[in-house]
Amino acid sequence: FFDRFFQKMVPCTVSCSEQCSCSWNIGQQRIFNITVTVENPLGKKTAMDVFDVTHRIYPAAPFQLWEECTDTEITLYWEHRNKEIELFCQTEVLQPDGKVELHNSSDMHLHYASITMGGLQPYTEYTVRVHCGAAKHFWRWSEWSEARTIRTKEATPSGKLDIWREITPVLGGRRVTLFWKQAPGFRANGESISYEVTWEKVEDGSKRESISFSSVHNSTRISIDNDSYRITIMAKNNVNYSLPSVLIIPRATGNSRSIFSTKELKEEQVNGTDDGIFITWEPRHMYDSYIIEWCNFPMLQPCDLQWKRFGPNTSSALINSASFVPGVRYNFNVYGSVANRASLLEKKTGYLRELPPQPDPIVEKVELTLNAVTLSWDSYSTHESRSGFIRGYHVYVSPIQEDCLLKGSKKHILPDNSVLCKYTIEDPEEKRYTVKHLLSNTKYKLAVKAYTGGGETPIVNFIYIDTPFNSNMLYLLVLLVIVPAIVAAICHWKMKWVKEHCCPVIPSPNKSKVLSFKAFKSGSEKVLKLNDCIPDMLAVDTKAEAQKL
Repeated sequence: FFDRFFQKMVPCTVSCSEQCSCSWNIGQQRIFNITVTVENPLGKKTAMDVFDVTHRIYPAAPFQLWEECTDTEITLYWEHRNKEIELFCQTEVLQPDGKVELHNSSDMHLHYASITMGGLQPYTEYTVRVHCGAAKHFWRWSEWSEARTIRTKEATPSGKLDIWREITPVLGGRRVTLFWKQAPGFRANGESISYEVTWEKVEDGSKRESISFSSVHNSTRISIDNDSYRITIMAKNNVNYSLPSVLIIPRATGNSRSIFSTKELKEEQVNGTDDGIFITWEPRHMYDSYIIEWCNFPMLQPCDLQWKRFGPNTSSALINSASFVPGVRYNFNVYGSVANRASLLEKKTGYLRELPPQPDPIVEKVELTLNAVTLSWDSYSTHESRSGFIRGYHVYVSPIQEDCLLKGSKKHILPDNSVLCKYTIEDPEEKRYTVKHLLSNTKYKLAVKAYTGGGETPIVNFIYIDTPFNSNMLYLLVLLVIVPAIVAAICHWKMKWVKEHCCPVIPSPNKSKVLSFKAFKSGSEKVLKLNDCIPDMLAVDTKAEAQKL
C-alpha cells in the first residue's frame, strides 16, 4: 500500500484466508494515511483511510479465569496481556433459564482484573466469559475468553413446602396419609434434600414423633388416635431446615371416639371445558385460603391425590390436568382453611366432556294391553354412570311396516331414513313408561335409550311385540251377525212350532162351533137359548151374585 503521509510505498504482506489483511512495522509513527488499491483485468478500486494507531487497539482475549463465590455472589478474576493499556471489560452471564446478562467493569489491577456479580440463586450453575476493549478511544472488543461454569454455594432452603392430608377412620383412631410437594416459591438451594415429618398432640405437645425421608419420597402414612394433632413437615439440605409447613388435624367427632365423621354434603354437578373443569364455590370471609382436592386417576385404589391452594379472595378455579380424559367422572372436594385447620365446605363432580352412556338400559318387563305397552327397565344408578350424567331416557316406538303416527310423540329419523316415534323422559330416576294409542293385533318395535350431556349411542337392538287381538270386536260380531243368523236358521227349521208358540192363529168367532146351533135370528145376530147349551163345567158364584142374576 502507499503511505501518503510520508509519500512512500510501505511493504505489506497480504494474507487472504478468510478476509484480506496485511501488517507492517509502525515504529514510532502514530498517524497513518493509507491507500489500498485492488486491481484485476477488469479494472481497479482504491480505498483511503487516516487513523491514529493508538485509537485502533484490538486487545488480546482475557485468559486464566478463576473465581470466588458465596451462595448469591460470584467474583470473577482474569489476566490480560495488554497491561500498559487501560481496558474496559464486559462479562457475560448465562442463566439456567437461558437468559443472558451483561456486567461491565473497568477496575484494573496491575496483574489481573475482576468483577463481582450479585443477586444470584444459591447452588445454581452459571456460565461466564469475558471480553475487553480499550477504555479510551474504544474501537472493537477482543475475542471472548474461554467460558467457565461456576456453581454458587448452598444455602438454607427458601420458602415452605405445600402439604396436604387424607384422613381415614380406623378402629380406635385414624390413619392419616400425608402428602407434600415443592410450592412455586420453594427452592432446595442445596445438593441433596430430605424431608422431616413431625407430629404431636395439640393440647399438651406430648407423644412427639418424627421420621425422615429422602428426596424421592413425597408422601407417608401415620396412625394417630382421636385427639387433635399438629403435623409439621420441613425440607432439609446440608445447610439448614426450611420454614415449617403445619397442618392441624382436629379432634374426631361423632358419638363414638373411634369414628371420625363429617357432615354429609350433597355433590353438585360441574361442567367441563376444552381447557379443564370449572369449579366455583361460595366464599366465606372467615377462611384465609381454600384448597381443592381431586384424583387424576379416580379408578385407582388408592388414587393419586392432587390438591391446589387458592387465596381468600378466590371463589372459582379452572382445574386442568394432562391426565383428564373425556368420559371419566372426577370428584372434587373444596376445603376452607384458617390457622392451618381445614374444613370440608362443598363437593363437586363433573367430566372434562360427557360421552354417551353404555351399555343400554335393560328392559326387564313388558306389559301389553289392547292399545298400550308398559316398559320397565333397570338402568345403572344415576350417580354411577361412567361416561356422563344421566339426563333422562328416550323411548322409541314404530309399527314394523309403517311410519310413526302415534299421538304425543315426536318424529325421529334414523340414518337409514326409517322413521320412529320418540318419547322423552326428562326424569333420570324414572324407570317405567307407558306408550299409549297403539293398534291392537299389530307388530311394533321398541327401544329404550339413556342420554347424557354427550348424547346417546345409535339404536342397534330393538324389542319386538305383538299387541293382543281385540276380543270385544269378536263379541260384537257374534252379537250382531252370528246370533241372528242362528236364530233365523232355527226359526226356519221349526217354523210350525214357532208359529204355534210365537204366532198362534186367532180363530174367527164366526167359525166357532158355539154358533153352530139351531136358533132363531134377531136381526143379523143368532140368539142362543140357554136350554140348548150344555156347559162343560159349572161354576157356582156367590149367593149374592146368583140372586143378582
